[in-house]
Amino acid sequence: MAEEQIAVIGGGITGLAASYELQKKIQSGNLDAQFTLYEGSGRLGGVIRTDYTNGFVIEQGPDSFLTRKRSMYNLVVELGLEKELVTNQSGAYILHQNGLQRMPEGAVMGIPTKLRPFLTTGLFSMKGKMRAGMDLFLLRGKAGHKDQSVGAFFRRRLGNEVVDHLIEPLLSGIYAGRIDNLSLQATFPQFQEIENKHRSLILGMRNVSGSKTPQEPVFLGEMKKPANMFLTLRGGLQSLVERLEKELDEKSVKKNKKLIRIEKEGRGTRLHFEDGSDAYADKVLLTARHHEAYELFKEMDFMEPMGKVPSTSVATVALAYDSSAMKKPLDGTGFVIPKMAGYTITACTWTHHKWEHTAPEGKALLRAYVGRAGEEEIVSKSDEQIVETVRRDLKEIMGIEAEPELHLVTRWRNAMPQYEVGHRERLQTIEKKLAAEYPHVKLLGASYRGIGLPDCIDQAVQAVNEI
Repeated sequence: MAEEQIAVIGGGITGLAASYELQKKIQSGNLDAQFTLYEGSGRLGGVIRTDYTNGFVIEQGPDSFLTRKRSMYNLVVELGLEKELVTNQSGAYILHQNGLQRMPEGAVMGIPTKLRPFLTTGLFSMKGKMRAGMDLFLLRGKAGHKDQSVGAFFRRRLGNEVVDHLIEPLLSGIYAGRIDNLSLQATFPQFQEIENKHRSLILGMRNVSGSKTPQEPVFLGEMKKPANMFLTLRGGLQSLVERLEKELDEKSVKKNKKLIRIEKEGRGTRLHFEDGSDAYADKVLLTARHHEAYELFKEMDFMEPMGKVPSTSVATVALAYDSSAMKKPLDGTGFVIPKMAGYTITACTWTHHKWEHTAPEGKALLRAYVGRAGEEEIVSKSDEQIVETVRRDLKEIMGIEAEPELHLVTRWRNAMPQYEVGHRERLQTIEKKLAAEYPHVKLLGASYRGIGLPDCIDQAVQAVNEI
């Protein structure tokens, strides 16, 4: 019997992780197959892209990954990059009434777990604090295990003021979306689980935060420094992509192979590419974004909801300065901005302070973010217009008047899938019907079950294990 032919479509982190996992299983004799990774562009890595100009290490896409989600950390260690791991400095700010207010100590994703910092913060009025405190006495929500929006859930538990001033800029920034549309089950299901188990969100978070977890903490370097919430690589996240590409058999990786059509052939599929070539595959791991997957199967009525899933376009704007340009000492990782504040930028990372390896000595590196659901026009403007807008906002917020020594604008069009209410249920229905028509095709990647790098790796490993 001939070896199975497995095609991995897309060379982002999901496709790379899937290919690496396939290669390991094939080489160990646990899988009798051959695989080929097809990437539509001339480079691997997807949204992972690092620029190295004038000694700066500038992430153009994600700049880190969550420490507690271990799949990314485990992959880094397995690839021999553990000594390159660095953890972030701590301490973030919220823009409030044109001033930067430090996030209350003990606030976990905006949820207070310590009484004193919450009562003394200037982010909320006394009325807002009292309304949030009602969470201690409110009954469980009637939604039970049904889906609801992130905004509706937190407004019911903590009130509008805490949501609008703190939770919205923190959580909506992750998805560049509207929290009153985002699905709680698909984005932050742990909070609904906490309410179901503990009734009070505040008490539940205090119990979770204070409990001893069986997961071992991550310690870095010879001094065994404990890692904070995020980790990254000293050489930039692109160094992980380069290591993965180096590990893969080069004969199994084909770039500039954009998939444009899939058709059934026998018990498998025939893949047709933009350059006119084609290939047969018994199984396909399709890591394309949802709108690209829709285009491949749009003749099937059940795929229509996938074609309607919105995506947000965003841009990152890196600005490098001499340290003297920072008028005030920076003590923290950056700040987020509530939508109601009226600024174009949604957040700003003090990159050189968050990650000390990213800037040469005596230099400062900031990274601002623009674009969110309903406010994407800025992304289509010229580099000069975007930089001018960002500089105007930073001047007003941080007092920076100097011109940057360099700037780098990176646009990510339709890059942020919006997991709106009912996302998981719709996805399950689509996948069930797709499996009936194309049982050899699996959908995985950021559009489906988590946009974070570890989420994508988890999906890749699971898909390969199912094979």
